[in-house]
Amino acid sequence: MRLGYGTNGFANHRLPEALAVIADLGYDGVALTIDHNHLDPFAPDLRQRTAQVANLLAQYNLSVVIETGARYVLDPYRKHEPTLLHSTGAGQRIALLERAMDIAADLDAEAVSFWSGILPADVAPGLGWQRLVAACNHLTQYAADRGVQLALEPEPGMLVDELAGYLKLQAEVGSRTLGLTLDIGHLVCNEPQSPPACVTTAAPYLVNVQIDDMRRGVHEHLEFGTGEVDFPPVFQALRDIRYAGLVAVELPRHSHAAPTIARDSLAFLRQASA
Repeated sequence: MRLGYGTNGFANHRLPEALAVIADLGYDGVALTIDHNHLDPFAPDLRQRTAQVANLLAQYNLSVVIETGARYVLDPYRKHEPTLLHSTGAGQRIALLERAMDIAADLDAEAVSFWSGILPADVAPGLGWQRLVAACNHLTQYAADRGVQLALEPEPGMLVDELAGYLKLQAEVGSRTLGLTLDIGHLVCNEPQSPPACVTTAAPYLVNVQIDDMRRGVHEHLEFGTGEVDFPPVFQALRDIRYAGLVAVELPRHSHAAPTIARDSLAFLRQASA
C-alpha cells in the first residue's frame, strides 16, 4: 500500500520543506493542495514554479496527486466559493480546475481531485445538477486532451455527498476520465454502506483515496484511533480490488503539529495495513 500525506496538513511549512519532511518520514507520495502558500495557481511564472516542484518530487521519489480544496484561493471572504454550481463565478472554479490539470500534466500527477460544491441557496437542485453535469463534460474533455485523470470526491454537505451521487454523475457524463476519490472518514460519517462495501462498489472508478478517522454523522477529520473507522478491513478491501493509487492522509486542521502527526499517522497506517 502506497501511503501519502496531504500538504494541507503542512500549511505552516514552505512547500519544499513540507516535501522534505514527508519524504524523510517515509511516505511514498503527497496530495498537493494548490494554494496561495503551496504552488499558487494564479501567481506569475506558474510553469517555472511547477518545474521546481517536479524536481523536488523526483529528488525525494514522491508520487503526487493534485487537490483543489483550498479554502480561500478564489474568494477571500467565502470559503470554497464560488463553485461549479453558482450562477456567477462558476467560471473561476473551472479556471482553477483547468490550471490544476495543467499542473498535473507537468508533474505527471496520478489524479486531480475536486468536488461538486455546496448547492447555493438561490439555485434549485435540478439546475445545480445540470450545471454540474455540464461542467464535468467540459472538464473531462480538458483532462483527456492533456492525459490527466480527474477524481470527484463525494463530500458531506455538498450536492454530491455520497457514493451514489458520484455513480449517478458518472452515468450521465459517461467518461472514465471522471474517476472517483474516496475519503475513508466520509464513509463512516454519512454513507449507508460499510466502508469496505463502499470500496468494493467504487472499484471500477476509484483512482484516489484520502484517509483519516471520523465519527458517524460528524464531518470532522480526526487523528487515527480517535474516531470510529475500523481500518484493517478497509485496507483489506483496497487490496481485494487491487487498488494501486496513493492512500493519502487528510488532516487539514492539524498543521500546528504537522511533523509529529505525520510521523504518528504513518506508524498507525503501517500497522493497520499490515
